[in-house]
Amino acid sequence: MKPTARDIIHTDGSAQLFRFRPEGVPDDNRPAVLLIPSLINRWYVLDLREGASLVSACVDAGLDTYCLDWGQPEDEDRYLTWEDVLGRLGRALRKVKRFSGQSEVGALGYCMGGTLTSIYAALYPEAMAAMINLAGPVDFEHAGTLGVMTDPRWFDVEAIADAGNVSPDQMQSGFVALRPTGQVSKWVTLADRVFKPGFLDSFRALDTWANDNVSFPAAAYKTYIEDLYQKNLLVQGKHYVGARRVDLSEIEIPVMTIAASRDHICPEEAARGLHDAVGSKDKEMVVVPGGHVGAVVGSRAQRELYPKITKFFADRLQVEEKPKAKKKSKSSKKAKKAKANESPDAEDGAQTSPSA
Repeated sequence: MKPTARDIIHTDGSAQLFRFRPEGVPDDNRPAVLLIPSLINRWYVLDLREGASLVSACVDAGLDTYCLDWGQPEDEDRYLTWEDVLGRLGRALRKVKRFSGQSEVGALGYCMGGTLTSIYAALYPEAMAAMINLAGPVDFEHAGTLGVMTDPRWFDVEAIADAGNVSPDQMQSGFVALRPTGQVSKWVTLADRVFKPGFLDSFRALDTWANDNVSFPAAAYKTYIEDLYQKNLLVQGKHYVGARRVDLSEIEIPVMTIAASRDHICPEEAARGLHDAVGSKDKEMVVVPGGHVGAVVGSRAQRELYPKITKFFADRLQVEEKPKAKKKSKSSKKAKKAKANESPDAEDGAQTSPSA
């Protein structure tokens, strides 16, 4: 694996906001895009390895690229509500505007990140200028096997959430139940293709990510399962965040909805719910070949999916020219340095540190 070089520009509880460093590209006046992964999977599926990295594709296309890492919830995060989660998303969007210097920001949500991005865009239409829902379920009437598994007739979400955060092992067992022969087929595939150039590196990277899950905060989990999976309130316009009703028709920005043809996590019709509900005149529904993960990191993604995503944002995000900084005299530099030594800057609690 060769992750794209990045800096941590903001922390928010267990969450971190990354900004990726461009190589050979001027670090100014670029369209800004925030990538929002699922709350329960590690963010680096979007930057998995060389040749299978949506992050790298966005950076190479000249986009000022950011990603929200939700982090690993601790025991005390069992009380983190659905509203709290959306609050973190909103703060990340505002930080992107500050660091990029752009008033228009694009957002791409993957999996549950697409669901959260859709909800936030409906509540705060001014927060983003264009959005992509990448395999995020919105119409849970078409939730497939996961919808059957969470049916309230046999799935007691209260009992599960009352025990605290839902552990990775609990959720992993649910995903294994979706495809009981998945583990066997994985090793059969490895044996069949182990000598194919590049396959072993790809297999290791994806297998590492697939087994690197995080807990689901209990309070947010209860809302997610009960309101969306069990009652399908979001697409009906009956889902509330705090005291505010989520009306997807309030989304009037350009929207692209991407579904995968063999997705058992987010079937095509579950994603299409957003496309049908938004009030946008500029909207597009795209179906790509592959499964929920394979469509995003498979060999065809670099050739077909990534160019669609980067072109969508490049064509729709207006870029504001930043004023060029004036050259400062030596005396003013010394004065600024002295002032910094007297009072360290801690504005908004933002923290910047190198990573990768």
